[in-house]
Amino acid sequence: MQPCVVLKYGELALKGRNRWRFEEVLLRNLRNTLADLPDVAIRRRNGVLVVHGAPLDVLIERGQIVLGLALVHRAAMVKPTLRAIERGVVALLREGKPASTFALRPRRRWKGFEADSHAIAVRVGDFVRERLGLKVDLTNPDVEVGIEVDRYEALLYTAKLPGQGGLPVGVNGRALTLLSGGYDSPVAGYRAMRRGLSSDYVHFSGMPFTSPQSIYKAYGLVTKLDKFRGGGSRLWVVSFGNAQRSLATAGAGNLQVLAQRRLMVRTASYLAKQIGADALITGDSLGQVASQTLANLVAVEDAAELPLLRPLLGWDKSEIVAEAERIGTAEISILPDEDCCTLFASPLAETRAEVPQLEKIERRLELDPIVEELIASAKVHDFPAKTT
Repeated sequence: MQPCVVLKYGELALKGRNRWRFEEVLLRNLRNTLADLPDVAIRRRNGVLVVHGAPLDVLIERGQIVLGLALVHRAAMVKPTLRAIERGVVALLREGKPASTFALRPRRRWKGFEADSHAIAVRVGDFVRERLGLKVDLTNPDVEVGIEVDRYEALLYTAKLPGQGGLPVGVNGRALTLLSGGYDSPVAGYRAMRRGLSSDYVHFSGMPFTSPQSIYKAYGLVTKLDKFRGGGSRLWVVSFGNAQRSLATAGAGNLQVLAQRRLMVRTASYLAKQIGADALITGDSLGQVASQTLANLVAVEDAAELPLLRPLLGWDKSEIVAEAERIGTAEISILPDEDCCTLFASPLAETRAEVPQLEKIERRLELDPIVEELIASAKVHDFPAKTT
């Protein structure tokens, strides 16, 4: 038997004529994720990918972070014969945890095989009972053995581990995520990637009026998120403090936070167009804070030059925090920093802002030169893909 890892498709398995395009992107992302491992081989089979040539624990860990894969199996390859399958299943059961009952879950992917799925289960099941003395329990067995027969090999496995699911990163275009240091926006960026968007990031810091702590956090968050796309992310850092002071000087008052957010999405829109992104992503959750009431969300979106996507609109805070813990961003988001949004902000928050009010404040400034200056001064950090 040859040890291997079997990776099964998620949602893309349901695609029709253009499924090949999704598979090509998934395969590219997987190769990038495994690029630093020497001698790794990837085989494409009907609906699955078979990977071997590196320690299985490492392959499993990497497979579980690739978006578009639903299940990850520690497996073994044997010759596509009933005799080889019988011996392989017995070997797997001997190596695993002690059990008294078992069930076989055969699938004949190659219809030219000598036996159908039922016949495989009967013959291999009898062999297991004779050799190991285990009993068959199809409802609640101690151990399940998957048997998938292809033309060139049979795949055997007992472990069934969850993958990320979703769609491969890159099948639905590019977006730019407005990334803060909190819980919400990193999760929003991840959820957008899970729908096939390839995301880059822009972070607005309060520099020069705040410390660089939030920049360090943004860099750490992108490092965490970048692994889900196999590398290649970019982070733009915009020093936003002087622009915030200009808005305050223009008399934004209790509209300061919303005026800042409008300037952020306006700046992000111009940057997104420059890099070829087609949408913006924010971590807004309806009603979570004063700036995220429906009226305020509408007022901010009015300033965007591109579609503004909000993957977390219907999520509550506990759901967002739980997802952040699952994907590994919570440990960074919880670190202290100076939030630029509170800089120059009024203690009296406006919950029902109107666009004409905000436009009146903006007319007191020359926004286009401010936006151009912000983009020109932005510093970009690259996260190179480890391509083979």
